Amino acid sequence: MTERSPAAFPGRLNRSRLYEQVAEQITTWIADNGLRAGDRIPPERELATRLGVSRATLSQALVALEVIGVVAVRHGDGTVVTEAGSARTVEAIRAHADRLPEIIDTRDALETKLAALAATRRTPEDLERIEAALAGMAADVEAGGRGVQGDEQFHGAVTAAAHSLLLARLMEEISELIRETRLESLSQPDRPRASLAGHRAVADAIRAGDPAAAAAAMHDHVTMVSDVALLREPEAG
Repeated sequence: MTERSPAAFPGRLNRSRLYEQVAEQITTWIADNGLRAGDRIPPERELATRLGVSRATLSQALVALEVIGVVAVRHGDGTVVTEAGSARTVEAIRAHADRLPEIIDTRDALETKLAALAATRRTPEDLERIEAALAGMAADVEAGGRGVQGDEQFHGAVTAAAHSLLLARLMEEISELIRETRLESLSQPDRPRASLAGHRAVADAIRAGDPAAAAAAMHDHVTMVSDVALLREPEAG
């Protein structure tokens, strides 16, 4: 009797993260109910109960949908639909997650250099813009917001203070990609306050005219805010 070689097993199963499944269910629900741009979806507590998941998992799913442009999470106004989404929701979320490491590396390289230059080239007007951005973000965070606009304004003010046209153009090239990581990061628990503290450390070094300290503070800040849930492995189960 001829001995047959065993057939090879299929490749490893692609273990879907729970928030990806939740995001897909929400997108399907939006489409099935005919929701359009501007329509509001149920509050997070209600959605979490309906889907049988934790608020943390639901929040992560909503942020992922916000990053790919399906919904917008508005402080004090709930979550509204921006577009109906598609059957490729999970693929879009994973594509975003796949490019995150490269975005983070590029952002670290550019912003660390920009902070160092800002410490030697900043003008009194530059320092005023940096302080105004810090104050705006602090007010938003104190009111319970994520501080997204203030965060963006702060990094824009630091970029302007470096007075490097080419580096500013490079930052503009990746600004939309950075916005995606900003949304993801500032939706992490306690992240807005931690991010604000990182901004203050960068601002202090720039104000003191210390390029090495400014570069180190910016590197530490980018490293901290780059710890996002989309890059974490799914739990075993």
